[in-house]
Amino acid sequence: MGTWDIGPFHNDTAADFSGRLDRAGLAERPGLLRSALARALAAGGYLEIDEAQEAVAAAALVAAQRPGGEPIDPAYAPRAAIPVLGAEFGVLALRALERVAGPGSELAELWADSGEEDRWRQRLAGLRAVLDGTVSMDRDGC
Repeated sequence: MGTWDIGPFHNDTAADFSGRLDRAGLAERPGLLRSALARALAAGGYLEIDEAQEAVAAAALVAAQRPGGEPIDPAYAPRAAIPVLGAEFGVLALRALERVAGPGSELAELWADSGEEDRWRQRLAGLRAVLDGTVSMDRDGC
């Protein structure tokens, strides 16, 4: 599946998506993220792997801007800045991750067959926790 680990950018599709974000103008980047998330939600019936992987990458970029979010590693993720995203992006990203992890998702099926499904689902759960604000903060509030 062109995937080398469970991270949101550890696959060929997400790496290509990162390249498109890097080539886009600053003002265009939020629209590309919104489109990636919306495509996953709009997929009728079966969610294809490419749409799912782009949605996970977009959700990770949204989560990176939230309290408790992990910084994005530019080795595979976009190097270009992502403008501050509004609250609606968090809601859209949460819904997209639910779709990606749910029934009728090729990506979820492939991870189920890989023997690494638990690790992958834990990674998605971490993103969802940041996006819905339930991530626990450390003693310093970070």
